[in-house]
Amino acid sequence: MSTFAASHLSPSYPDRAAWGTAPKLRAWQQEAFDLYFRREPRDFLTVATPGAGKTTYALRIASELLANGVIKAITIVTPTEHLKRQWADAAGKVGIAIDPEFKNSQGTTSRDYTGVAVTYAQVAMHPALHRARTEARRTLIIFDEIHHAGDAKSWGDGVREAFEPATRRLQLTGTPFRSDDNPIPFVAYEEDGEGVKRSVSDYSYGYGPALADGVVRPVIFLAYSGEMKWRTRAGDEIAATLGTPLTKDQLSQAWRAALDPKGDWIRQVMQAADRRLTEVRRGVPDAGGLVIATDHETARAYARHLRNITGEGATVVLSDDPGASKKIKQFAASEDRWLVAVRMVSEGVDIPRLCVGVYATSTSTPLFFAQAVGRFVRARKRGETASVFLPSVPTLMGLANEMEAERDHVLNKRPPEDGLDDTLLDQANRQKDNPDVLGDELPFETMETSATFDRVLFDGGEFGTGAEIGSAEEEDFLGLPGLLEPDQVATLLRKRQSDQQAARRKQQSAEPRQELAPHEQIAELRRELNGLVGAWNHRTGQPHGVIHNELRRACGGPPIAQATVEQIQERIAMIRRWATQRR
Repeated sequence: MSTFAASHLSPSYPDRAAWGTAPKLRAWQQEAFDLYFRREPRDFLTVATPGAGKTTYALRIASELLANGVIKAITIVTPTEHLKRQWADAAGKVGIAIDPEFKNSQGTTSRDYTGVAVTYAQVAMHPALHRARTEARRTLIIFDEIHHAGDAKSWGDGVREAFEPATRRLQLTGTPFRSDDNPIPFVAYEEDGEGVKRSVSDYSYGYGPALADGVVRPVIFLAYSGEMKWRTRAGDEIAATLGTPLTKDQLSQAWRAALDPKGDWIRQVMQAADRRLTEVRRGVPDAGGLVIATDHETARAYARHLRNITGEGATVVLSDDPGASKKIKQFAASEDRWLVAVRMVSEGVDIPRLCVGVYATSTSTPLFFAQAVGRFVRARKRGETASVFLPSVPTLMGLANEMEAERDHVLNKRPPEDGLDDTLLDQANRQKDNPDVLGDELPFETMETSATFDRVLFDGGEFGTGAEIGSAEEEDFLGLPGLLEPDQVATLLRKRQSDQQAARRKQQSAEPRQELAPHEQIAELRRELNGLVGAWNHRTGQPHGVIHNELRRACGGPPIAQATVEQIQERIAMIRRWATQRR
């Protein structure tokens, strides 16, 4: 099988290739490419971690199919308008003319184009039109982030009607899992032994293998806790510490208070993130940062904070801004420090120089989290690292600890036994200090917020002993070099933690022994467990995340960020037993 078509295309096209890969396809791309042409399938689902190079791979397949006369036209379906133009730019550089401005009202496009780029919403609005276009010529459909076809029943139905007659369909996704039961069109599902249907990919390339291959960057998560104080609608003043056990309502309000631009927490965290960006830019001079905001008002307020912190303006990208795509493109080509965005940069948007992120949104679904973190992992050369700043919220800590977990889209989820619904139970058990209000948000006024450094999460392990903002202990982690291999990151984090623990033991030995508070006890146990996991990693070569997951399977319970004292102690005992029983 010839791979000459578009063979000049960089493996990380349209950007520089990762170290050691140019001018050929990356190993995973070549393997998936060869598998595709061995099978000659009508449908082919490729699951590849964000930043791995799905665009390059898809365009190489499209070039080959065009050269062989298998197809005469291409339709690229994307989640957003911006991605239509991004795909058209990429295709144009390999000689494939794609019209990103095609409108349903046109009916047809210029004969100068080999195909069009459209959105899932656009297809759903007029599926018959797109079906007629598909039937008129032998067409390859490239579905970018195919899981979006299940966003709404009308989208799925429209996609199925429009592209059922296609000659070939190539489905791409970095995050195939969804939290609902909407089936994804043209994706195969197989039933497991428990009657649950799971999506089946034809080729899969996860974050773990991509990290080992140097295709993506290692991600260091820096978690920040702190003191929050707010006033409820009823006039009650409530204080809570983010990162300690809280009721569901308390956690929601403390989290919201932390992200409130009127408080000090978000300003202090952005200041720490900017210090981290300065360090990264020593090795990556054009490194940029991204703040992912919840809404337009807070995005603009965050930009004002960044101007005060850096002395430079930040680019603000809002979903209703007609010039959003142009702003993203200009920022990608510049050396400006910060971009603030509301969802616009959550998926598929390609800004390879993004190295530092602030997750300043209350959205906590696994899908959105994976998409957001995916903006920082694209590697241009070996050694680049990514740093993402997070609030110390159990859900986010669990997602960060499970970065390497591979998920499938699951249908026919088993209903709760005995008619019990977890959501209804949560609502029934929720402490209701305030009257019910419309929507999810509980109205309150932020009074005071302040941040403290909590810990670093990397490869399923946790490092750091907690520290004040601006302390030497925090600087130990903010000052990590911006160019490090994954094993160097782990080694340096262990050394930083070991040095801090030694200093803390020395200080404690000179002070009277005090009983630990519950949150301090949990923190100490977490550090002990993570130290043992690190030792087991050295002994077995298993990633930290895999070891943590195996301990969870053996002992039960939630991720470490949500585990109780007893559950963590049980895992410590289990891994100690492994050390004495396993070779």
